[in-house]
Amino acid sequence: MIHPNKHYLLLMLFLFLVFTSFAVTAELDPKSNAAEHWVHNEFQPSTLTLDEQMQEMAWFTSASQPFVGMKIRVVSERIATHWYEASTLAKAFYEITGIHVVHELTGEDDVIKKLSAQIMTRQNLYDAYINDSDLIGTHFRSNAVVSLSDFMQLEGESVTLPTLDLQDFIGLKFTTGPDGHLYQLPDQQFANLYWYRHDWFNRKDFQKRFRSRYGYELGVPQNWQAYEDIAEFFSEDIKEIDGKRIYGHMDYAKTDPSLGWRMSDAWLSMAGVGDKGLPNGLPVDEWGIRVEGCHPAGASVERGGALNGPAAVYAVDKFIYWLNRFAPEESIHLNFTQAGEWPGKGLIAQQIFWYTAFVADLTKPDLPVVNQDGTPKWRVAPSPVGKYWQAGMKSGYQDAGSWTLLKSTPLKRQQAAWLYAQFVVSKTVSLRKTLVGLTPIRRSDIDSEVMTQRAPHLGGLVEFYRSRGRDVWTPTGTNVPDYPGLANYWWQYISQIIEGKVTTQNGMDNFAAAVDEHLALIADNNGISCEPKLNPKSTREFWLEKTGAPKQQITEQAKGRTLQYEEAINVWK
Repeated sequence: MIHPNKHYLLLMLFLFLVFTSFAVTAELDPKSNAAEHWVHNEFQPSTLTLDEQMQEMAWFTSASQPFVGMKIRVVSERIATHWYEASTLAKAFYEITGIHVVHELTGEDDVIKKLSAQIMTRQNLYDAYINDSDLIGTHFRSNAVVSLSDFMQLEGESVTLPTLDLQDFIGLKFTTGPDGHLYQLPDQQFANLYWYRHDWFNRKDFQKRFRSRYGYELGVPQNWQAYEDIAEFFSEDIKEIDGKRIYGHMDYAKTDPSLGWRMSDAWLSMAGVGDKGLPNGLPVDEWGIRVEGCHPAGASVERGGALNGPAAVYAVDKFIYWLNRFAPEESIHLNFTQAGEWPGKGLIAQQIFWYTAFVADLTKPDLPVVNQDGTPKWRVAPSPVGKYWQAGMKSGYQDAGSWTLLKSTPLKRQQAAWLYAQFVVSKTVSLRKTLVGLTPIRRSDIDSEVMTQRAPHLGGLVEFYRSRGRDVWTPTGTNVPDYPGLANYWWQYISQIIEGKVTTQNGMDNFAAAVDEHLALIADNNGISCEPKLNPKSTREFWLEKTGAPKQQITEQAKGRTLQYEEAINVWK
């Protein structure tokens, strides 16, 4: 017989267990309910089923338990994709995992400064950075950046998403060092492509006038001579459409760090300054830097580089000539952001390479460059190339903003930040994020039926990312050993040429000498791998007479070549 007090005790024990169960359920249910809310109301469409999305979110909830209540700080540049992450995805991540994320947005130049400051001081300023893969040559040499290849197998194994599916990412080749290690995880990508007014180019009267004046068809330019002819045609022959002054070219040249990006990302590659080879020319890349093995050997022609060679001078001369003759008068005073607004005004006929990060901005229904049905009056196509370019070279620039962890960040904070990084690129989230920012990173998203349906509204963006173009438009490569230090030289030296303070040749000579000097300083810094080993100086003729870059001057003028749009985009395939 059980004593009455024992009945009471058993009842209390039962109620305690029930209460505890409810308490645990109450603690877990909010995250489960939050995941269900976000999956159904925000993270659609997706290439995953609803069940697969919920399973992925359940993994994040479980893997985040050791970090609940933590606050982490990350930083990225200020573009539409990162606005979405900072304003929407960080909130979703918090509600699903309990990890609070302060996602700071700033200018690209400032991101690099912050990253450099943490590397130099070894103080933990941020727990993760989204910075361009242009820094891959810096990262793999620095011994300051976490090898994600190692991290995912060791300290970060328990917080690495089983469905991350690295092979689905289209940009891993850009974030992998010569040592085979993955140092960055792509978060967003956009390319610099040729942009033009498809509706104007299709006007029969314009086609007839162009053919009469230049002897070939008005179409997508395949070389710089055709681009120049078209710029001249719209700026100096057509001049006005519907009573408004129009221009055959658009660019920017304000003395500002963004002028450096215009050149390094990657004006010289289109001209044909470097060598054949992907993702960057070997042994000379589009920065004009020669490498021997993995060791930078010099940028000047005298050391086997091409930064002050005939092709580079040709490239800068064309930039200045087109800017002054065919672009709006304001262009020389504009920076990257300001110039990005101009194509949407409906006054520009073409731009030799235009950042597809602006696609979302140029699809707004109230713009003069958008039809009433929401389709664009413009298209993007392969950028034309200069007379030094050869088949097998990179064709242009692609930005790959990528997650980067630093060794100076404490392990627990690395792990929490890695969870957030994977969250915003997960298959649950990535297709929706692609539709918001139009900066795709996953092959599965690009090939989805959703993107097929969106393609007519995106002016060729989907066609580009479904083609081999995504492999030959590439970021800065591993030849550049100190991107933060060397990137500033571009705008500082190019601006002196644009302002007329020096000739193009003298300005590029000064530029190349400064890069060589910087490489020599890095070489003296013990402790980095693949350090620069400068070639001894020789005569210009010694290197110009060799095969490949630096290349001898080409004096003959090419005849302009164009293709119709359908033919031009088939080049990508």
